[in-house]
Amino acid sequence: MIPGLSTTGNYTTIIPLLVFVSISIAKEGYDDLRRYKLDQVENNRETKVLHTYQSVGLESRAASGGRLSGEENTSLHAEGPKHWASVKWRDIQVGDVVKLKRDDNVPADMVLLYSDGTNGIAYIETMALDGETNLKSKQAPPTLAKRCTSEDDIASCCALVVVEDPNIDLYNFDGRVTVDEETLPLTANETILRGSTLRNTSTAIGMVINTGEECKIRMNANKSPRIKSPAMQVISNKIVVLLVVFVVLLSLFCTIAYQIWSENVEEKSWYLANAHVPFAQIIIGFIILYNTLIPLSLYVSLEIIKVGQLILMSDVEMYDPVSDKPMVCNTTTILENLGQVDYIFSDKTGTLTDNVMKFRKLSVAGYAWLHDVDLQKEVALLEQHHEAAEKEKSKLKGKGKGIAKRHSKKNASRSAPDRGTVSESSSSRILRSDSVRRSASLSLWKSSARPSKVQPEMRTEDLLKFMQHRPHSIFTKKAKFFLLSLALCHTCLPEVQESGEIDFQAASPDELALVKAAQELGFMVIDRPARSITLTYPGGPDFMEQITESYEILDVIEFSSKRKRMSIIVRFPNGKICIFCKGADSAIMPRLKLAPLAMEKKKEVLRRSSVRKSMEADQALRRLSENSPRTSFSRPSVSVSRRSRKSIGNGRSSMASARLQPIRDELDSWLKQREHDVDVEAGPEDLIAYQSPRTSMNRMSFASDRRFSSYEDDVHDLIDEDLVLDEASVFERCFQHIDDFASEGLRTLLFGYRFLEEHEFSSWKKLYLDATTSLVDRQKLIENAGEMIEQNFDLAGATAIEDKLQKGVPETVDKLRRANIKIWMLTGDKRETAINIAHSARIAKNYSEVVILDHKTGEVEQRMATTLLDITKGAIAHSVIVVDGQTLSEIDANETLALLFFDLVVLADSVICCRASPSQKASLVKKIRTKVKKSITLAIGDGANDIAMIQEAHVGIGISGKEGLQAARISDYSIAQFRFLQRLLLVHGRWNYVRTGKYILATFWKELTFYLVQAIYQKWAGYTGTSLFESTSLTVFNTLFTSLPVIFLGIFEQDLNASTLLAVPELYIQGQRNEGFNIKKYLGWMFMAASESMIIFFTMILEMHNKTYMSALGWLISIGGWFLWTLFLSAVYKPGKMYPLYPIKDGFIKFFGHDLLWWMVLALSLACLILLEIGASSVRKAFWPTDTDVFQALQKDKLIRQRFEETIRAEQEGGGEVEMAREKTSTQARREIEIQELLDRPRVMDGAVTDAEVVRSPVEMNESSVIRSASGSHLTRRKFSTDGHGRRGGATEEYELVARKSVPPKTRHSVDIAEILERR
Repeated sequence: MIPGLSTTGNYTTIIPLLVFVSISIAKEGYDDLRRYKLDQVENNRETKVLHTYQSVGLESRAASGGRLSGEENTSLHAEGPKHWASVKWRDIQVGDVVKLKRDDNVPADMVLLYSDGTNGIAYIETMALDGETNLKSKQAPPTLAKRCTSEDDIASCCALVVVEDPNIDLYNFDGRVTVDEETLPLTANETILRGSTLRNTSTAIGMVINTGEECKIRMNANKSPRIKSPAMQVISNKIVVLLVVFVVLLSLFCTIAYQIWSENVEEKSWYLANAHVPFAQIIIGFIILYNTLIPLSLYVSLEIIKVGQLILMSDVEMYDPVSDKPMVCNTTTILENLGQVDYIFSDKTGTLTDNVMKFRKLSVAGYAWLHDVDLQKEVALLEQHHEAAEKEKSKLKGKGKGIAKRHSKKNASRSAPDRGTVSESSSSRILRSDSVRRSASLSLWKSSARPSKVQPEMRTEDLLKFMQHRPHSIFTKKAKFFLLSLALCHTCLPEVQESGEIDFQAASPDELALVKAAQELGFMVIDRPARSITLTYPGGPDFMEQITESYEILDVIEFSSKRKRMSIIVRFPNGKICIFCKGADSAIMPRLKLAPLAMEKKKEVLRRSSVRKSMEADQALRRLSENSPRTSFSRPSVSVSRRSRKSIGNGRSSMASARLQPIRDELDSWLKQREHDVDVEAGPEDLIAYQSPRTSMNRMSFASDRRFSSYEDDVHDLIDEDLVLDEASVFERCFQHIDDFASEGLRTLLFGYRFLEEHEFSSWKKLYLDATTSLVDRQKLIENAGEMIEQNFDLAGATAIEDKLQKGVPETVDKLRRANIKIWMLTGDKRETAINIAHSARIAKNYSEVVILDHKTGEVEQRMATTLLDITKGAIAHSVIVVDGQTLSEIDANETLALLFFDLVVLADSVICCRASPSQKASLVKKIRTKVKKSITLAIGDGANDIAMIQEAHVGIGISGKEGLQAARISDYSIAQFRFLQRLLLVHGRWNYVRTGKYILATFWKELTFYLVQAIYQKWAGYTGTSLFESTSLTVFNTLFTSLPVIFLGIFEQDLNASTLLAVPELYIQGQRNEGFNIKKYLGWMFMAASESMIIFFTMILEMHNKTYMSALGWLISIGGWFLWTLFLSAVYKPGKMYPLYPIKDGFIKFFGHDLLWWMVLALSLACLILLEIGASSVRKAFWPTDTDVFQALQKDKLIRQRFEETIRAEQEGGGEVEMAREKTSTQARREIEIQELLDRPRVMDGAVTDAEVVRSPVEMNESSVIRSASGSHLTRRKFSTDGHGRRGGATEEYELVARKSVPPKTRHSVDIAEILERR
């Protein structure tokens, strides 16, 4: 490389380096180009801007405006036609007037000028900004709204707008507008921010006040996002520094040795006269000779490995067919970080949840009911498709009537209810009344927070049938009034779709779920003019007549986060005035007529709940103590002994099975303990709330048990009218239901009502009108007025709404927690909602100690100190810290509180941060990333408010979901569903970590192994720096001869199966602890390299656990490539020319290639070193096995591997518990074969069968019922019949089994016919 100094030729180093650098440049350029294109997608979106004269072009735009010291002038004094021109977002300027249509995204921060909604209100969805699903109502300043009703009015309007400087505060805004010398304030209620969406409003017009990077959402983003690098690079950098020192020391040693050799030999040798090399030149020559020991191309060649890893990550299991989106990788730099994650920071709305609310349960008059109409419809459709497919299949198969076919048909028709398939509601055509179907419906819905909890509630279709059969009962009247309150107490607006169906516009998804539930239960809102609600509901003597009534709306007291309730006052058709109120139980309960009794019963319920949670916490603590430390999953009982490991996959199957069965049983028990969380069954006092009287049997029974008897006979016993009249019992049962609903992760609401006298309402109305028109403290006066009339309520009932999680979220959270990953939820939503979702997603458990830090209480420091002490002492089984954005700001402002806070959250199991701004999310991620050393953070979200924390974390993942693609574009990786995170981290993340670690180690190993030979050779070359290898071969050593084996190792290695990694997430801990690549492991590899300094590299294939054709191909190409290269050199070098030191021309063909000794030395060297590698690996695995070694041995066993695969399959299908299968004996196998042969035989139809020949029960068969052959020696045919249980008409089915006549009766194995029938 340096003429006159390089001992290895001029191009030995520079050519390979240029090749790898060129590849790296091309890869980085491609990544930048792809990100640029994604940015252009956002910038090139179009919106409508008010223009004059021209349809396009910004040069002559009339609506130029412009910012002048914070002032905007909306005057468009221009003549000519006005029109709305399409303008790209990137070309929007301050002062432009923008028109938005329904469901349009807001392109910039704007002041609202006009809206065609009711009372000039525009409904804005801010989910991408703050995570809240409720729509915000925005209203233009009244004076400005009157002047901006048309294009000409806007153009002629002269208004001065003064706004605040751009800042990050999403919740507040300060400004003013002056119109006709009248100045009005501008607040957050009159502004619309970029990132929000116009909903439920046809048209809205606004004026731009901030654009581009000055928008509030962009102000919250990172202006200069940091460059992300892999965590393994820190270790590899240390090793490179170590190698630099080693090369310098080795060069210095060889230089000193040369000086000694020069004095002793060179000066005394006449043929070496004038050959002495100065000290400076010889040391530089040695550094050049050994420089490849420092693999400068390692960082670049890693890019090749990661491109291959990226291709293999195109996993169909991470493809979402609903949205048609696969996993997308926007960078390959940090692939190995996916295998080392310690903290996950997740958004809530759109990331964990599906942004869909479903009405799930209700409690009325002391009885709880499950509402699963939506699930029934979905399953009924699936069943119809299944039956259609079966019919199509049967047509193709023909009309065979063998018993096997009949048996499979029965199984197929039964398979749907076994999986939880049920009929639709009573109003559906698909409804089936048999008791087996009804009992199967109990498994339709299960709580995501408590999946093991049995659902004892009756279904709402039972409620409707009871109301139909007992229309005049007290319970029916209460239930009807409660359903009426669902249909009336809301602000939804009905819309008739083109299909004729009625849909609703709702400001809150909770309200939408309630109104749709009322519709499904018969109370349908069909119209809502300005001051009335028109609805239809079933009535008449038998509830078959549809009654239409109109209720006058007198007033609506809106919901607010402070009030936690909303009320509506209506006038009934009979003239009565009633107020309906719904809200949190803490807000409604003190306002009940019998509030003292209600509070007493609530305390009893809380006491029982506290006892149950304490028991669960104790069990959890005992489990933790058995598996200490908390981050470890290994224990001696699970470890596989050396003797047992030898039997896995080797030897005779029967002997190996006997040895392995205890290991299988222990592994199965270990897995079950981790797959199922602690869940204490409810006590008798809790279950009383779900019991119904059975007067016919004079005992109490669960309502769910009724499904196994005739419904028509028991309909009158569903409800105890005496209990309905007992207020104390109703309160206790209702509050028990609410507590259970909340523990299942459902959002609960309590409904109350009261009838008002005319004079009472008239006097209150005057106060309320004064409050709504007041210019001072309007909101406070409205709240005081509402407080006056929202008193003395009667309890109507309670509801439970399910905030639908994305599929697989709870199971994924459980898996990630088992992988020792801590999960934080950072959201802009309300505290109650965040805690509720945390329970649903199992971030918080039923027995969790939820510690709420609220600056309003003034006890933040004391609360943190106490909790920190309890966690340190191990007194808390599972701790969840809840903090809001305002409290977090005060903590950050106080250094003492900040230190205490981060000491606490690092030890806590989970953290929930609610009401957090995007900048606060990013700040939390940054502090954990910097304060918790050697931790890898991952942030995942789907909205624009998540971009800052995604950029701040080590790994950023975007959900390409309903909130848009802003996060997906800016992230490192994007997935369509949160559940794919499980496979991305536990499988591909761990594989990439192991592959990259082995590739780096193998690269260092081969370099040291190869170049130590150069150092050893110097002893025989007088330490003159003479290279042992010919310079041309040395140049291509890294690129041609030794690249493929390590590249294939880094791309295709799979130390464990995907099913094993998913079934045992604890194996992920290897990456968190840096067990795959660390200094200790590096030194071990280097010791082997030093010991093997005389071998060639191609034994590297032994390191791969997953030996495939690709690894063999790389090995063969590398070895074959060397021989081809030798032949190539032998041919291309000029004949007759002398090549000192190296026999190049015809060297392999005529010289050493013909030397038998050379081949013997090669074979002997390879054999010895292969034995050394195998021996060292065997000793390590025998005496110092890792978790990976143990499970590599376990997964070779067929039954254990099947257990892992069935666990993953059960999770995907929502199945139940998985058991470890047992190996069948030879006798069991023979019996199964004989039964299958019997089932496969065709049915014999040889004549009529008399009743005497039919056995009514298989277990009552006697000699008279058996038809024997003419010889009477053995059984020829057995006939039996079964009654169709639950089948109307008492139909009887007959089966025949034909035995093989060649088999004597005494050797024939018995066939359990009853077992066959049970599978029907």
